[in-house]
Amino acid sequence: MSTTNPILAIENQYGQSIWMDNLSRDLIESGELKQSITEKGIRGITSNPAIFEKAIAGNKIYDRSIEAGIKAKKSVQEIYEDLIFTDIRNACDIFMPIYESSDGLDGYVSIEVPPSLAKSTDNSTIEEARRYYQTIDRPNLMIKIPGTPEGLPAVEQAISEGMSINVTLLFSVQSYIDTAWAYIRGLEKRAEAGEDISKVASVASFFLSRIDVMIDEQIDSKLESAEGDAKAKLEAIKGKVAIANAKVAYQKYKEIFSGDRWNALAAKGAKVQRLLWASTGTKNPDYSDVMYVDELVGPDTVNTLPPDTIDACVDHCDPASRIESNLDAAHQVIDGLKDAAVDIDLDTVMDALLEEGIDKFIKPFESLMSSLESKVKHLAAV
Repeated sequence: MSTTNPILAIENQYGQSIWMDNLSRDLIESGELKQSITEKGIRGITSNPAIFEKAIAGNKIYDRSIEAGIKAKKSVQEIYEDLIFTDIRNACDIFMPIYESSDGLDGYVSIEVPPSLAKSTDNSTIEEARRYYQTIDRPNLMIKIPGTPEGLPAVEQAISEGMSINVTLLFSVQSYIDTAWAYIRGLEKRAEAGEDISKVASVASFFLSRIDVMIDEQIDSKLESAEGDAKAKLEAIKGKVAIANAKVAYQKYKEIFSGDRWNALAAKGAKVQRLLWASTGTKNPDYSDVMYVDELVGPDTVNTLPPDTIDACVDHCDPASRIESNLDAAHQVIDGLKDAAVDIDLDTVMDALLEEGIDKFIKPFESLMSSLESKVKHLAAV
């Protein structure tokens, strides 16, 4: 592994772990996943319904497993779970040496509970989390649960039961704060029950590029008629809100994971819930393709990158601890949204992003189930 790989500097010098936001059977069976660990420094992996749709739909590598499911008279849902659970288990096994050597800090593989449950207020989210955790049966599995108001009680319960949880779809700083306290309450319940809390891990997946996409669209529309001072104010915050928002969240992380309440848990071996930067592929070609990496390097964080961004980072990331640099400027960017010339309500944007985010997971899941159903019919008829 080259010592000039910036990912290694990010990890070894600055305390941030780089995970990959992608998973497929091809990656596992071709040896590319192992190669990404040894040659690129990848220390964990995240998946979601959109990633599995891309991996499974139209890919012949899964056909034999689908045929075996048909012969066993399994339903389309059961065949789907067999496919993804097998991939997740195999990925967990590949990452196990990292999990063991990092004492459970890294080496995790994330799988999401069905996205249709994101707004569910009954016990279905925790029931699915338990079922996934028991069926996959790997210590380095992370169950992904959306950090919606409805999802957080399930997060707290899952943590109290000893599951490691990736809380996903976080956009607003307040949703992150609520997530961190759900983790702490879950650990406290577990500790009160006399259970070991040292093996429980969690990350809070804080989304980035989608924030800039939505806010930049509003800014561009306002810029069409803006002049002078108003134009300058709009241009000053374009493309800067997501990173500013993440820097503010990191300061909240530092506040929450200090003080007596946290220290009592840390004394019993608890691990901090790390902020994980997600949605870090740059969508706007005018921006640096590694801006959501370079600007948010800092200790006790994770950045999960799509494969193209990993390659870009290996090629030209510029590692330095920047998560706490220019904090005044970050606050100015957030405050600038309230300026009369800009007039963008961040809470409204965050609510819209959460709805859109849930939809972006539900639609690929439904599309995958539909294409899998067609494939089952086709292979059953052969």
